[in-house]
Amino acid sequence: MFVLAKDGSPLDPCHPARARKLLASGRARVHRHTPFVIRLTDRSTAQSEVQGVEVGIDPGSKHTGIAIFRNAGGNRTGLYSLQLEHRGALIRDRLAQRAAYRRRRRGTNLRYRPPRFSNRARPNGWLPPSLRHRVDTTVSWVRRLSLWAPLKAVHVERVAFDVHSLSAGRPLEGVEYQQGTLAGYEVREYLLAKWGRRCAYCGITGVPLNIDHVQPRSRGGSDRIINLTLACVPCNQAKNAQPAEEFLRQRPKILARMRAQAKAPLRDAAAANTIGWSLWRVLAASGLPVHVSSGGRTKWNRSRTETPKSHTLDALHVGRLDTVDAWPTWVLIAACAGRGTHSRTRPDRYGFPRLRLPRVKQVHGFQTGDLVRAVVPAGKKAGTHTGRVAVRSTGSFNITTATGTVQGIHHRYVRLLQRADGYAYTRKEERVSSADVAGCSPLDAVSP
Repeated sequence: MFVLAKDGSPLDPCHPARARKLLASGRARVHRHTPFVIRLTDRSTAQSEVQGVEVGIDPGSKHTGIAIFRNAGGNRTGLYSLQLEHRGALIRDRLAQRAAYRRRRRGTNLRYRPPRFSNRARPNGWLPPSLRHRVDTTVSWVRRLSLWAPLKAVHVERVAFDVHSLSAGRPLEGVEYQQGTLAGYEVREYLLAKWGRRCAYCGITGVPLNIDHVQPRSRGGSDRIINLTLACVPCNQAKNAQPAEEFLRQRPKILARMRAQAKAPLRDAAAANTIGWSLWRVLAASGLPVHVSSGGRTKWNRSRTETPKSHTLDALHVGRLDTVDAWPTWVLIAACAGRGTHSRTRPDRYGFPRLRLPRVKQVHGFQTGDLVRAVVPAGKKAGTHTGRVAVRSTGSFNITTATGTVQGIHHRYVRLLQRADGYAYTRKEERVSSADVAGCSPLDAVSP
């Protein structure tokens, strides 16, 4: 749990059991509900010993993993895990829809609207809105965490793949690249993302996958990345030294799908690479020490610590480390939900307004997106419902909880927990096996 001194400055996070004792004894108060932050009432920063924590970031196109950990000589102890759900795809679709509306209006018999080309100059470092959203939300959360925890350093996965070593098609030598313990991890990680972690020939997932040559080396094939794919062990043995076209001669649909997927660009990977570089530039200007590494090193770290894959565990393993002895068993998921819209209408299929929305966003003191708790004493909806509220002018609200949406809750049963901040919060359990849990310390029981 995040802890603040009585003057509001951040202290080292504490265990949930410790936070419960402080609250029960009256030595602390609840400062924020989600993420849960307490503020001490009897201790200042000068009276406390602050060790400091570090944050790891695994930027992605759809999800970004953020992990707060304590680093002692290369030994990391995970304290808090956060998964940020982006809405970049929705932004891209909305922009495409707006462009379609404008093209339609310009092409029909409406009032003439001259094209505006002179106001479309792009400054240096410009990013599309869908990518800028991913960078801004991640930086915003780093700044939030710096208000609740004493951050000492930031570790960022700047590129998903080492493109230089992948495109060379040969072992880089000398000052170019020294083959070491990371050799092969960049290639495998690229292929796993390229082929969706499934066999290119039969489509099976969840099994060990081998790197296979589309055109075998015995028939003139090379080791370049464009000639590599993934194959399960049975398909790899059955294919043997045949070219992919010969092996899939009796399965033309699979061959066509394989060719199309081989030519398809890695859109999400390209977005993740762009985000990583831009994120590094912004964080480097914030004044915090920023350390960068590649996705290949992250996977190598996980393989050494025998840790399952997830966005938050990847963030915990970013950069140089020796061991990881613990990580939280619960992950807080912050989904970007937006802060509403300035539009007071809803368009029809042609882009014309079809209805009007109320101009007042607050109803009975509540606004859509607020975190609330409703205690209904009787009826079909009797019980306690905690979640994100959607207000209605009738005074009957909908509350989205972890188990679903409860409709028609009267406002007199609703109590405010936290004002809307543009995110919808849920929790999920970190994926760990029984062997992993058996080898962990009690710190693994930390939950957000």
